[in-house]
Amino acid sequence: MNKHLFCLLLFLLICTYTASAQVVLPQASPAAMVKQTIGLTDITVNYHAPSVKGRKIFGDLVPYGSLWRAGANEATLITFTDDLFLNQERVPAGTYSFFIFPQSDSLWQVVLNKDTGLWGLEGYNELDDVAYLQVKPKKNTFTETMQFSFSDLSANKGKLNLMWENMKVTLNVETEVEKKALANINEALAKAAPDDWYIWAQSAEYMLPRKEHHEKALEWVNKSIAIKDNFFNNWIKAKLYAYNSEYQMASSLSAKAIKLGTTEPESYKEYASQIERAYNEWKKRK
Repeated sequence: MNKHLFCLLLFLLICTYTASAQVVLPQASPAAMVKQTIGLTDITVNYHAPSVKGRKIFGDLVPYGSLWRAGANEATLITFTDDLFLNQERVPAGTYSFFIFPQSDSLWQVVLNKDTGLWGLEGYNELDDVAYLQVKPKKNTFTETMQFSFSDLSANKGKLNLMWENMKVTLNVETEVEKKALANINEALAKAAPDDWYIWAQSAEYMLPRKEHHEKALEWVNKSIAIKDNFFNNWIKAKLYAYNSEYQMASSLSAKAIKLGTTEPESYKEYASQIERAYNEWKKRK
């Protein structure tokens, strides 16, 4: 047999044996992921979760005065689909390595670094840091396996928590939901079909609790009515006037909505009780 051919066959045999000899086993620090939408922004944390296993963690395994990968194996990664605020500091959209610098029992820092290809701290360069966020660790119920979680969610705010051993640190998250919502509305209206009355009414409805945008909302709901005069857009317009305490117009428009509702009873029945209740209340306030 040709010597070169023999060597090639031997090499392939070794590779085949090596591949077949691998055994898939559970990791000591398994991969984990947590994702949360706050407002219109998606936040994702990818990490490997170590366990306590009877060890002292903070101040020992994770020493004070040293940077920690906030997990195990590869550096923990955090991704934001939009610009947002962490502890009131603006952070651009993107993916970052997530580190923690525990200085003492009472003061830590979260460090975000733009190098996302790190194995732990190997290759870390502080020149790639993009944010330093002070956090105060708090005593917490014992957590055997390290865990990221979200809590205290509202329309544009929430908290990102890291818990391990008997400690917990929290980052306050705030997203620019209004800015993005307005951008989404303007983009959608610019692309709206000529006969799409609903998108104009829907956009006006979003503005109801936002008094600074009521003039624009009135323009949009009138556009909707011009395309198709129906109970729904008249109901939105009635609520818009009611928000501004103009109850005579609000009651008149809700009465019109009730009348128009008889022409499309299946759609109207979902709204009937609230429209009729509002009409009876508003006509008393004329």
